[in-house]
Amino acid sequence: MSSICRTKPVEGLRLLNRVLTTSTPYMHRSDRSIAIVAFEEVRSLPEKPYDFTAFIFHGLLGSSRNWRSFSRSLASSLSADGVNWRMILVDLRNHGNSAKIEGFVPPHDMENAAKDVANLVNSKGWDWPDVVIGHSMGGKVALQYVESCSRGVYGQSARLPKQLWVLDSVPGKVNPEDSNREVEKVMQTLQSLPSSIPSRKWLVDHLLKLGFSKALSEWLGSNLEKSGDSMTWNFNIEAAAEMFDSYMEKDYWPLLEHPPKGTEIAIVRAEKSDRWDPETVQKLESIASNGTGGSEGKMSYHLLPNSGHWVHVENPKGLLEIITPKLVSIV
Repeated sequence: MSSICRTKPVEGLRLLNRVLTTSTPYMHRSDRSIAIVAFEEVRSLPEKPYDFTAFIFHGLLGSSRNWRSFSRSLASSLSADGVNWRMILVDLRNHGNSAKIEGFVPPHDMENAAKDVANLVNSKGWDWPDVVIGHSMGGKVALQYVESCSRGVYGQSARLPKQLWVLDSVPGKVNPEDSNREVEKVMQTLQSLPSSIPSRKWLVDHLLKLGFSKALSEWLGSNLEKSGDSMTWNFNIEAAAEMFDSYMEKDYWPLLEHPPKGTEIAIVRAEKSDRWDPETVQKLESIASNGTGGSEGKMSYHLLPNSGHWVHVENPKGLLEIITPKLVSIV
């Protein structure tokens, strides 16, 4: 790990962490009628030019801030040899600060969410990312990004990432009958609520009465923002529901079976996650063990122990231990 972890006093650790890692939010209204997603930037060595870039995509109803802490830790763990990684934490369309931006063209699906990322790169004049990391729904946005990039959808200048990380996201079509239906229940409940919520406490109490867990109820409450005398969501619930439907429908097994040359697709399954059925796990293991042709990229499969679906919260240290060595290998 980085020198941050070797600092003894707690206050010293916090101070050093602020010095070594910066998080800067950016929000754009539009660029010649093309809406540009909001993002935050984290660097381990802010005073130096960056050497490599990783894009990170959150899940359904989340935002870039969910991944701030993990991104800082990852950037710090990669800076031991003076290599400066830049982490771009994207607010996907209809989520976080991007929900405040008008002009995102429907349909609100995986294809357009991925294209938003390409539009961000082009609008900023950046090099294309070396690594893309996506959690849950963001994992399928990441898969779509690579699939579209490999087909030339983003233009001849677009460059595939060297690594694509899909964190606890089933790559194939999700059958609602095979899921625990909790997400569907959450979406239906939120769509039935008034647009203005009296208070965060009111929401949490209401959700608890409906049978949702305290942890989930409080997490949903953290997505409320003050608006006058009441509170509103920091996501567009109707458009997010469209994105969820697209997430459920999309099938990226062909991409895993034939990854584009020069790209490694790494799937991370959380050991205690309820998203996976035995058939899907067996299929992943088979693809990873059989390998792909010499003219194609690679696919790897990793198991994150002692973690449920919220991998960056439940076992961030274990996730770092899986990802860090792989990212070091591309330097």
